[in-house]
Amino acid sequence: MEIRTLRYFLAVAREENMTKAAKLLHVTQPTLSKALRSLEDELGKKLFERHSFSISLTDEGVLLRDRAEDLVTMADKIEQEFLTLDDITGGNLYLGLGESYQIRYLARSIRSLKTLYPKINYHITSGDTEQVTEKLDKGLLDFAVLCEAPDTRKYNFIEFPEADVWGVVMPADCRLAKKKTVCVDDLVGLPLFCSQQSWKNDIPRWAGERMDELILEGSFRLAYNSSIFVMEGLGYLLTFDKLINTSKESGLAFKPLSPGLETKLFLIWNKYQPFTPIAQRFLEQVTDSFTKNQ
Repeated sequence: MEIRTLRYFLAVAREENMTKAAKLLHVTQPTLSKALRSLEDELGKKLFERHSFSISLTDEGVLLRDRAEDLVTMADKIEQEFLTLDDITGGNLYLGLGESYQIRYLARSIRSLKTLYPKINYHITSGDTEQVTEKLDKGLLDFAVLCEAPDTRKYNFIEFPEADVWGVVMPADCRLAKKKTVCVDDLVGLPLFCSQQSWKNDIPRWAGERMDELILEGSFRLAYNSSIFVMEGLGYLLTFDKLINTSKESGLAFKPLSPGLETKLFLIWNKYQPFTPIAQRFLEQVTDSFTKNQ
């Protein structure tokens, strides 16, 4: 199975049309059709359903698409790494990031690096712990940011200088917005939004035995999306401070939890991971930045 054939397959899966895919790939339609038939023969499975004017994936095709995307991404990453091994002016960084205002430390480190290595490019994947560690384990990322203590058997890490403070984002005109802090009693019976990861790991540390009294109205991976639901009056968002715009003009307010709840952030990478020159320089820059801000 060749990477080129997988690129062909992904193009057809994306376009759902053989003619359009062939034009994008700059190959003839017969060449493309032959490559895909050979792929189906090699795997012994039908990958596409052919219709009059379009093509759709079979269940086996969907499975291959998910696997092929990772394989092609890895091939591209390897190619770029070797192309930039001797390039002292730049290179590619691959980062998987959770949501936190402390991501600014990484952004500042990249900004500093760009003054020395102007050809640096960075590729950001956003997600929760499960999403970013899966890509890190596959070698698709150089570094990931976690909102929980990493598995030291698998990863090296450095701790961010600060801790993220938990609170509630709410409509600015609701009764809770008049309080300085929010306790468990205030939230009992209210519809709450939170990430699944934090609902399982962080909020129970705060609510304790009263966790069962809290109602998860909906779960979100991105705080911004959930804040839109808050603005529409559908519930209250449990999240970190400084993620959501809660200025006077926003119509939203943030109130910290009582007792206070904090979460530490960690920058992690695989143990025994060989770094490209630019990834090594990035780690050195971030380590220096974290040390200065502790």
